Amino acid sequence: QVQLVESGGGLVQAGGSLRLSCAASGRTFRSYVMGWFRQAPGKEREFVAAINWIGGSTYYADSVKGRFTISRDNAKNTLYLQMNSLKPEDTAVYYCAASTEITTSVNRYAYWGQGTQVTVSS
Repeated sequence: QVQLVESGGGLVQAGGSLRLSCAASGRTFRSYVMGWFRQAPGKEREFVAAINWIGGSTYYADSVKGRFTISRDNAKNTLYLQMNSLKPEDTAVYYCAASTEITTSVNRYAYWGQGTQVTVSS
């Protein structure tokens, strides 16, 4: 089992950058595939990015490819999401999540953080 806590959200102007962090408790962080998801008001939660156990492979939604970068530091039990060239449509609550498999499916992630709000103004 792993507990996840996101931080780093906030208000930023379009074109700006933010870096989200997700701190994981426990010794098993490196055992999980980690992902970032987001949910805008009135919309379903959607996949943003994922990274495999050692960080060697990354996966992105088409909407963020080239602008967002997912990374992890297993020594610090921390997951990151660097978000550049932010757009108003990136506004959402961002969640980190842990899975035992490489997947973009919300339903395959067993552990979730509480979320952090990202708001991009035009």
